[in-house]
Amino acid sequence: MGVHETGMASELERLMREDGQPELAIEAFAAAYGALVAGGTGLLPEAEITPVAALPEVEALHGHLERGERELGRLVVVKLNGGLGTSMGMERAKSLLMVKDGRTFLDLIAEQVVHLRKTLGVGLPLVLMDSFRTQADSLARLALHPGLAGQHVPFSFLQHRVPKVAAQSLGPVAQQAGELGDTDLAWCPPGHGDIYLALQTSGLLEALRGAGYRWAFVSNSDNLGAVPDKDAQAILGWMAAGGHPFVMECTRRTAADRKGGHLAASPTGGLLLREVAQCPSEDLDAFQDIERHRYFNTNNLWVDLDAVAALVQARGGALGLPVIRNKKPLDPAASSGLGQTPVYQLETAMGAAISIFEGAAAVSVPRRRFAPVKTTNDLLVLRSDFYARGDDGLLTARRPEPPLVDLDPAHFKLIDDFEARVNAAPSLAEATHLVVRGDVRFGAGVVVRGQVEVRHAGPPLELADTTLGPA
Repeated sequence: MGVHETGMASELERLMREDGQPELAIEAFAAAYGALVAGGTGLLPEAEITPVAALPEVEALHGHLERGERELGRLVVVKLNGGLGTSMGMERAKSLLMVKDGRTFLDLIAEQVVHLRKTLGVGLPLVLMDSFRTQADSLARLALHPGLAGQHVPFSFLQHRVPKVAAQSLGPVAQQAGELGDTDLAWCPPGHGDIYLALQTSGLLEALRGAGYRWAFVSNSDNLGAVPDKDAQAILGWMAAGGHPFVMECTRRTAADRKGGHLAASPTGGLLLREVAQCPSEDLDAFQDIERHRYFNTNNLWVDLDAVAALVQARGGALGLPVIRNKKPLDPAASSGLGQTPVYQLETAMGAAISIFEGAAAVSVPRRRFAPVKTTNDLLVLRSDFYARGDDGLLTARRPEPPLVDLDPAHFKLIDDFEARVNAAPSLAEATHLVVRGDVRFGAGVVVRGQVEVRHAGPPLELADTTLGPA
């Protein structure tokens, strides 16, 4: 590291200390910044990995159900809740988006947990890992669910925040953020791989272990398929019986998952996770080959809290997770000017820990355990009748795989534009594909069957009380 970069590193670390960030988080950022300065890209070329041909199927693990049921009293549910949904134009917690029958993600998650507490007869704490932008609103929403009251550990802990790094100078962007009138723009969460350190520095890891909790089931707050059902209990029992400190739920990739992180094997035979940001451009075709790389990381992870404590103690802030150099504009909401200043966000992925926990494993699960909302395409499917909501907050899909929806990004990508054009979600119960191009408005009574394309140029096209596709 040269003199310039050393000075920049010191300045960035000083900003973190002034912000009150713990030393372990500062050490982790320093390691990531050192990799950036050294020219590290975090790329994993195709030539350095091997596809995973097969994984244990969760159905084969049901012999461990009895053990899993015994371990439920030591399980905590953790939801990754730091996302803002900026890709959809949102400016608050994505989990507060209305998704089904007037309920938000957090409402449905709360209903799921309350139901499971009653039916399973266990405490099953619910804990959110929030970012500095999501915690207050999210806790206020959970407070609307009195059935959650009574757990003896906090409902939330904060992931750390780190400085964004100017792509050109590799220095801080605090001054530019100040000129834009929002000093928080100079900061970002360091990816959900921060969970291991954040559990430790928040004191929650010690609190959970002290209260007798050994296992954590971690998933994204926008994935309503991630529940501790019988399949999950089988995984928990298998994990406890086999001594696996870390288990990743994977599912077979489809065309819709071509850009999602996939499982692979390292040259030494261990498992690893490769995200699209870690794929060299010349290897993108191989990355997106769903027959070559068959398994997709659902980000439903099972973690032994004792193993997390041992890992953090042994490695400190430098856990060794691969650093992802995520290039973005300083202000994602800005279309021009200073807000478009390119910055690096130095991040790690939670699932990448599969390569650092000795004895880590992966298991293949049904698609119903993965129902996320990353785009308004996904949101349309979730709001449609393809999914039915039970009083327990659980969603039931009509078929193993959802229809592929591709809405015109010029008119539907941002949530406000989507809401203005979708007064009622069309019926997708019998749909396989829906492509929309142009300014199309959906009213009540629209039914989509089979494979449908709607292409329209000109003034808004209003659709209502009509069937699209084969009669």
